[in-house]
Amino acid sequence: MENKPLCGIIPPLVTPLKDNETLDVESLERLIEHLIRGGVHGLFILGTTGEEQSLSYAVRQEMIIQSARINHGRLPLLVCVSDTSIVESIRLARVAADNGADGVVSAPPYYFATGQPELAQFYEELVPQLPLPVFLYNMPSHVKVNFAPDTVQRIAQLPQVVGFKDSSANAVYFQSVMYKMRERSDFAMLCGPEEMTGELVLMGAHGGINGGANMFPELYVAMYDAARRADLAHLRELQQTIMQISTTIYTVGRHGSSYLKGLKCALSLLGIINDDFVASPFYKFNEPEREKIRQALAALPTSLCRP
Repeated sequence: MENKPLCGIIPPLVTPLKDNETLDVESLERLIEHLIRGGVHGLFILGTTGEEQSLSYAVRQEMIIQSARINHGRLPLLVCVSDTSIVESIRLARVAADNGADGVVSAPPYYFATGQPELAQFYEELVPQLPLPVFLYNMPSHVKVNFAPDTVQRIAQLPQVVGFKDSSANAVYFQSVMYKMRERSDFAMLCGPEEMTGELVLMGAHGGINGGANMFPELYVAMYDAARRADLAHLRELQQTIMQISTTIYTVGRHGSSYLKGLKCALSLLGIINDDFVASPFYKFNEPEREKIRQALAALPTSLCRP
């Protein structure tokens, strides 16, 4: 990757599935072409939205191979390699490198919670064994560990570490990490939650890894562009639609899986993926919930670009 930060909207792709063992390659092709037409700036596969930890290693490898083939170098391709096993993370990173990916993304090992010194030591062991540039991935709600800003600064002394993706939804924390890394002009600061990406880009963040861009890439690219231009009036207008998506499509159902189920259901209703199958231990919405998603999509502004 070039010696400048990765910027823009980099959607965390859903993983289209036929069942727990079978990637839906036809849907993946349609999704990637939809995103590229929508003007996104990169692709991020096998993250939280991509259900990595619910997928077999065979399906993860197939997702890498097929995504790289379909993308064919048109956009930067990032691959999440988070795992409880350092050996499996390295193995997956090698598959990514062998297939032309541009970088890997790594969240802390989840199960035994590491202390900050242990976390830094883990990455000081892992990163030199990875064949691609590395983005650290802060996802404390899922892995029980938060990268302390000082820990990010320490790990980023490894020249291979080129960016940070934060999904904490904590703007003060994000600003603290950004301040710590202010001397690294090449270090990308990327926001996960789409609800706050615009305001963080105004404050100097480089972009967003926003799940909603799977559905409406043009909307999120427009939000990013408005924030970069500091066009507050347009940004406020776009933010209203982003919040409408967040408070309707992502909130059908009563469990923490509602975001993923709602997003996949919406993508199937929009015709972008064939089926909204969700990998075990979760299950796709039944018809009553599906109807709520249908109504939520119908209520969105008619000006919103649809496939």
